[in-house]
Amino acid sequence: MANTNTNINSNRKLHLGLFLFSTGYHPAGWRLTESVADGAFDPKFLQRVAQRLEEAKFDFFFLGDALASSADMQYQFPSQMVRMEPFTMIAHLTAVTDKIGLIVTANTTYAEPYHIARQTASLDYLSSGRTAWNVVTGADARAAQNFSREKHWDNARRYDYAEEFVQIVKDLWDSWEDDVFVRDKATGVYVDETKVHALNHKGAHFSVAGPLNVARPPQGQIPLLSAGTSERSQELGAQFSNVIFTGQVLLEDAQAFYASIKGKLAKYGRSKDELFIMPGLAPLVGRTEEEARAKYRELSELLVTNFDLKPLSDRIGIDLTAYPLDGPLPELSLSTLPIKEVTAIVGLAQKASGHADITVRELFHYFSAIARGHRLIVGSPEQIADQMEEWFVGEAADGFNICPPYLPGGLDLFIDLVVPELQRRGLFRIEYEGSTFREHFGLSRPESVWAKQKQAALQGE
Repeated sequence: MANTNTNINSNRKLHLGLFLFSTGYHPAGWRLTESVADGAFDPKFLQRVAQRLEEAKFDFFFLGDALASSADMQYQFPSQMVRMEPFTMIAHLTAVTDKIGLIVTANTTYAEPYHIARQTASLDYLSSGRTAWNVVTGADARAAQNFSREKHWDNARRYDYAEEFVQIVKDLWDSWEDDVFVRDKATGVYVDETKVHALNHKGAHFSVAGPLNVARPPQGQIPLLSAGTSERSQELGAQFSNVIFTGQVLLEDAQAFYASIKGKLAKYGRSKDELFIMPGLAPLVGRTEEEARAKYRELSELLVTNFDLKPLSDRIGIDLTAYPLDGPLPELSLSTLPIKEVTAIVGLAQKASGHADITVRELFHYFSAIARGHRLIVGSPEQIADQMEEWFVGEAADGFNICPPYLPGGLDLFIDLVVPELQRRGLFRIEYEGSTFREHFGLSRPESVWAKQKQAALQGE
């Protein structure tokens, strides 16, 4: 068991969010008898999920997005086929929650800065300061064909576009100063026009006059989130983001990513406590270890698949098509990849299965469950908490983006069993420290760029 006293005397607490895969993160999660298969379009179900998270004091509810349906609908994650538009759904959830942060996803490659600034600022008012924006540039070539383009832009062009896009949105949020509204009924003066600022931005990709026609958001600057491991995505995150989502399966990889991102902050004038790294985690919880493994076996047996072994073969550096599905794994020394990495991946599958002599089929089952890049862990509440604590204390994570393998039961077990264990160890909050997204992460409300300029001018006199 991990050292449960590590964080008792520390102010540092881990952060928890839900990454909603409405049918469950495991591709077979929707097939369980107790699972909800149509949750993506059931507002009552989505309300209950958000409210349960708020009761458990989660930092946020996060809805990802995609601008095209899955290419292979039968063998891909059901949640990726069709889903509701995130701004609409999150706006709905603002009315049935009070404290939990609410994240919307918007793709800069297929949007305009003015639209996103206006929508996010409006949501921040509707939620009383609980909105955050997940900035994505897209990775799906099929999306281009839905937006009158022949092809998806390459990485460099997407991130050049995104950097300018994000800066414009941030400037638009600041275009109205906090004290701009006079609202003097006696004089008839509603606003102080000297405190409303046009952008008159003319850049490589955009020309935006401004100002925004929504007042400065309640949080001042709405928190930004991003994901991705490419060098450009890391730079975008280090420059702008408050939370970075990532997908590492191995502890050493997560620690390297954590150190890389945190090491980039200084050149942007930022400190390490302004940015939080939150890997995805799919916890398959049982009241006992055996109960968790039994559920894992049940999910594995329900997997709909064509047993395409090529992606798994590439991952471990061994062509598995030459071996029987129900036969033992080949010697790992045959791998063309570093043996330490291969052993670690196989080790995770062995832990999930509960025995060392796993078959090719069993390794495939585990690989299918982590195909989106997030770590699946199977075990009792104490075992799940041990691994979370190890990553948190070992500077591999500041918290976790929880991806329950099935819903709602997988989330309920995590909330009812793992969260209290984390609280007992002093690792997670018992009550909210504030009421806004920024306050959940200990981030102060920033002054507007115009207020800073005035202060600098006064100091220069």
